[in-house]
Amino acid sequence: MSQVESARLFREAWIAGVRKHFPGEPKPSYVTPWDDTPQWEREAAGAVCEQVRQFLDLSGGHAARLTREQKGRFVSICWIAQMYRHFEEPKPGYLADWAELPDWQKETNSDIFEAIEGSLK
Repeated sequence: MSQVESARLFREAWIAGVRKHFPGEPKPSYVTPWDDTPQWEREAAGAVCEQVRQFLDLSGGHAARLTREQKGRFVSICWIAQMYRHFEEPKPGYLADWAELPDWQKETNSDIFEAIEGSLK
């Protein structure tokens, strides 16, 4: 899977998760279509997708045994690392630890991991 395909997979899983889990109407930036997604965000999405793929590969398939929360936490940590990569001074919201995330975002991050996992089958 190319970097662009990985990034699109991540973005599509994010949008689907937001639409499923966000209470009420999400901010337009949460569901921005691919063509309007900023370049930094495309790059970060692709990198996180590849990190999840590598993690799954290196675990020999055993990462599938992680709980949904553990899967979501992994996506969150990878995303935070990308925020430091792309921004000298990231917005505090970009750096929120798992315990600080709203439930809809936790569920969405778990969905992202599982979407990536499903793409490998």
